[in-house]
Amino acid sequence: MTLQQLKYIIEIVHCGSITMAAQKLFVTQPSLSKSVAELEQEMGITIFLRNNRGVILSEEGVKFLSYARQVVEQAELLEHTYKCGETVKRVFAVSAQHYAFAVNAFVALVKEYDKDKYEFSLREMRTYDIIEDVHTQRSELGIIFLSNFNREVIQRILQSKELEFTPQFTASPHVFVSRNNPLAGKSSVSMDDLLAYPRLTYDQGINNSFYFSEELHSTAESPKNIIVSDRATLFNLVIGLDGYTISSGILSSDLNGTDIIAIPLQSDEIMEVGYIRSAERPLSKMAERYLELFQEYIEGYGK
Repeated sequence: MTLQQLKYIIEIVHCGSITMAAQKLFVTQPSLSKSVAELEQEMGITIFLRNNRGVILSEEGVKFLSYARQVVEQAELLEHTYKCGETVKRVFAVSAQHYAFAVNAFVALVKEYDKDKYEFSLREMRTYDIIEDVHTQRSELGIIFLSNFNREVIQRILQSKELEFTPQFTASPHVFVSRNNPLAGKSSVSMDDLLAYPRLTYDQGINNSFYFSEELHSTAESPKNIIVSDRATLFNLVIGLDGYTISSGILSSDLNGTDIIAIPLQSDEIMEVGYIRSAERPLSKMAERYLELFQEYIEGYGK
């Protein structure tokens, strides 16, 4: 196995096609296919499944990709450190679902650190990828939520990867809508009230199980659906299309402005937001401080 082969795998996933990846990598398609086949044979796994439209990752390939990315990123960090003659200290890394409060705590942590050189990492990601990040130690913490609907499945996955979930707070579900949305004047809304409006959800990629959804009531009927990949786009569409998304109800005016409001959703569900971590590793001082700042923001919200 070589570093180049790992880079090949990452590029193929990015392109979704060996032919397109070969063009971007400036290698021939047969030589790229041969390199992948040799790596699969060496590792004893099938990384890609072939179909008429290109290739997709197998279940084994998804896990292999997480390790490959970690190795390539570390190699690039080594090159930067020694070729540039500078040492950059990686201080803390966290992966999270798309929550403004996770970003607020991160901002406070970086400001508090106040050093001339550092490397922090905050990744807003898909649920499955957050779990993989913590499992492969790419991130020390992962911020996710559990509900009555997804708890059993997510907990089983965490246990299989020797991770543990610790709750930080429990929230009742709300919908985020534009301040100008016709629903904005209501004290609460039902799922039926939402049927006329576009539902906005976060893309969960190839692991698109309802259990990995960042939104409660993911199986509820919705005739209008828009899937997005980042929080800024989602909020723009909430405003531009009078859409809605279901979340915790905690907004950050500092980061998201005041054009979005939260309305309680009539629901028996709950969102238990917390963090996942390795069950075998003690938390670093920086991770502990991040969680303190996280809790402080939640406790001070709305005061």
